[in-house]
Formats: sequence, structure tokens, C-alpha cells
Amino acid sequence: MSAIISFVDFATRIPDVRRGACSVWGTKFGLALACLIAPAPGFAGLPPNDQNPMPTYAQKNPQERAAIARGAYIARAADCTACHGEDYAGGVPFVLPMGTVYSTNITQSVSYGIGGYNLQQFANAMRKGKTPYRHLYPAMPYPAYSAMSDQDISDLFAYMQTIDAVDSNPLAKTDMKFPFNIRPLMIGYNLINMPNWQFSPQLSDSQKRGKYLVDNLGHCGDCHTPRNATMGYDMSKYLAGAYIQGVKAPNITTDVATGIGSWRKQDIVTFLKTGVLQHQAIAGDEMGKAVYHSLQYLTDGDLMAMADYLKTVPPVKSGSAVTPLDVSRLPKPASADMTYNLLKQIDALKTAQARAKPNTGEAIYLTNCASCHGVVGEGQVEAKYPAITGLAILREYEPERLLNVLYRGAKSPLNSMPKMPAYADKLSDEQIAQVANYVRTQFGGLPTSNLTGADAKKLANRQPAVPFLIANAGWLMVLGMVLGVLLLAWLLWQLLHRHKPVSQQVKHTKVVH
Repeated sequence: MSAIISFVDFATRIPDVRRGACSVWGTKFGLALACLIAPAPGFAGLPPNDQNPMPTYAQKNPQERAAIARGAYIARAADCTACHGEDYAGGVPFVLPMGTVYSTNITQSVSYGIGGYNLQQFANAMRKGKTPYRHLYPAMPYPAYSAMSDQDISDLFAYMQTIDAVDSNPLAKTDMKFPFNIRPLMIGYNLINMPNWQFSPQLSDSQKRGKYLVDNLGHCGDCHTPRNATMGYDMSKYLAGAYIQGVKAPNITTDVATGIGSWRKQDIVTFLKTGVLQHQAIAGDEMGKAVYHSLQYLTDGDLMAMADYLKTVPPVKSGSAVTPLDVSRLPKPASADMTYNLLKQIDALKTAQARAKPNTGEAIYLTNCASCHGVVGEGQVEAKYPAITGLAILREYEPERLLNVLYRGAKSPLNSMPKMPAYADKLSDEQIAQVANYVRTQFGGLPTSNLTGADAKKLANRQPAVPFLIANAGWLMVLGMVLGVLLLAWLLWQLLHRHKPVSQQVKHTKVVH
């Protein structure tokens, strides 16, 4: 019931750089970066530059192994597998206003991946969105990667060369609407929208490192910064929250009411590393993937650097305000004995169901949610169902994110774990509103919550308006082409009729005295 996905720590935190089997995703801080392409229709294969076989990992010298290890860490920070899959073979869909982009094969396959790339071609794809064959769509976050250091690009390239080849293309093909299916138009996009990443001289070394991780490697802005009329970053609302594939990524500026201004640095580090912050947030969907594939593997120093930088981001009031938590209004915590005893939990649930009034928010919660999240919202520690008491998602003035989860569910970052189920087809709008009202007052500490079924449906389906230029690009393009042809015809007509022949009316003038 809450976006509530728990996270299992990997037994091994060092990726297998020889086989490239590690999970990678980059700081998308609801948030994320630098592996080769987030969503991109992109890196097509090239003929091999060298006919000699690539040396195996065991044959590489210590300097090469060190570069590969650094590159594996960059790939973790860049979150590559979240977009390209565990085997880097691509095929992950990204639904955009302009169409659907499928990530590409970035293995060492020469025919289908990037096995024929040299370092410069790899760097061009990462920083400029330009492969030897075509332009990439900015679903691949090359605008963020454009500031990646030469060293990180080189190390990442060394690591990517160790990835096993998958000699096939993703079955699904990128399908973009006209005129966005004309890839050379990305030249214009790049001219208008490529950001100018700069460090403020006032930042400390730790804050500069954090900014690099947040803005570039982690491309957090791809989820948390809204887009402008041409789908570039709207830097006036930098990190102030945005929609990503139908889900609202929250405001992570220092605004206290709508952002994370009340979070301490250690709170940010804890959330990035574990995906859970008591009485505040639980990472689900895209952020859950970021924690699972990427953020939990970053060093404590890098996580603290990100926190250092995020505390310097200017506040932007955007999104729904969150009511301050009143701990005194939360239910009495379940005993440790109850938390770890499944039989006692079952007995407590039966007792609560027996006393609940039928057709109330409490009854609906106990029937559909309490088996995972507990009678008093305590969760199940051993089963990895987290507690939901006090969460900010329950205390938002407009609980759009809570309702989105109730209607659509939330994906788990672990394939072996059950996901949060969707209730759109199981409960009516009115029942979902009743559940939302119950958890907001019972576990969020709000004095009242009076959502109706109509309110719930409206908030859950709220989406940002597609920019005019994007929504009408097709007919605007056709109109522009027609006007261009007419203008060309007019200019040609003007050129041909600029000098009319003047007939001589009188060759000799007769003078009369």
C-alpha cells in the first residue's frame, strides 16, 4: 500500500568487472548516471577498429585493472543497468510525450552494440548524444553527461569493454511521432538546450563533488527538474520536482514546506543508502531502482558529498506542502515481540477486523493493506514490508503521490519481492478515498482528511500539460514547410521580375520651336 518497497543489501558490493554482470544505475535521486545512455535509441554497432581480439581481464596489467574498477564504480553511479538491463542488452521502454524510446544494446557486440567504438566515439555519444551513425534522443541523459570528466569517460569506456557481447537487438523499436522521428532535429535541440554546467567558487570541495554526482553522473535533474517548452531543463525550477513516466518525482530543494529543507545531511545519506527514512520517505518505483542498482553502492564520502551539495540548493516552493509531523498523533508502536511474531500479527489483525465497522476506511485498510503494513502501520521487518507511520506522502496537502500508488501500485526493485499491488480494478474511487483518509489521519497524524471519490480520481490522474510546441509539433512542422515553399516561390518570382524590359516609346525626339 504505500510505495513501499524494501531493499535487500547485496552480499557483494563489488561488481564483477570481468563479466559486467553488475547492476548499475546512477544517482537519480528520485534520483540518478553515467553509464552509457539512460533511455536512448542509440549506440549502433560499428565495424571493428582492430582485428586483434580484446585481451581478457586476467591478461590486463594493474593499471588497466584499476581503470576498469574505477569504471565499474562510475557505471554504478551512472545507473546503466536500470535503463539497459542487467546484461546491458537494452529493450527497456521509456514513454515520453513524443513517443516511446527503447534503450539500446551497449554490450561489446560489434554488430548490435558498441563493440566497434573507439574512445572518442564513445565520448561523443556520452557527451554530445552523437554516435557514428545517428543522433540520440535526450532520453539518454547526455545533456547531464556533457560535463563528465575525461578521466571518468576513459575509465567507463575501459569497463564497458569488459562487458560480454549480446549479439541481438532489442525486439521493440523506438517509435517517435512526426516530426520527432527525424533525428537530425536533435541538432537544434542541442543548440537550444545543452546546459552550461559550472561550479560556483563558493562551493567547498565536498560540495563540488556532490554537485558533479547530482547534476552529471547521477543526472538527478532528469527526474526532479521539470522540462521547458522545448523539453530542456527548466533551470528556474531546478530540482523542484517533475513528472517521470506518469509518476511525480518530489521537490528536493531546500524549501521546508514542499522540499527536503527539514532533512539533516545524515537523513539524506540514510535515505540514499537504504531507500528508507523513518517518518519521512520510502523509495519506490524509479527512486527504488536508483537505490537498489546504484546509490547503495556509492561510498559514504560520495553520499555525504551529495548531501552537502543538496543543502546548498536554493529553495523553490513547488508541489504540495507537507504538514509538519505531530508524533503525538501517531499510533502507539507495536511491540518488538509483535513485530517479529507472525502468529501474533495474524491474531492482532483478526481482532482489529472484528471490531472495525463495515465499509469504513479502517475496514478496507485492514482487509487490503494490513497483512503487509500491519494493524498500526508497523510493517514487517523480516518480510521487508516497511513501516508507513509518519510518512510525508501521507501528510501532503494534496496527496497526489499517495493516490497514485493506491491506484497504480508501485514496482519493487527486486524481482524476487512482491510489488505493491494496484487497487484501481479492485476498489472503487470512493473506497480508495476512504483508505487514503484513514491512513492520512491514523498513520500520518493529520487531524482530518476529507477526500471524496472524485477528488481521489482527479488527483491520481493529474499530469502536467504537454508544452504547446511538443503537442502541436506535427502540424507546426507541416505549416512551416508549406510557408517555406511559398516563401521560396515568392522570392523566385521577385528575382525573375525584378527588372522589367522598358520599351522605347520614342527613338527620336522631335523638337518644335
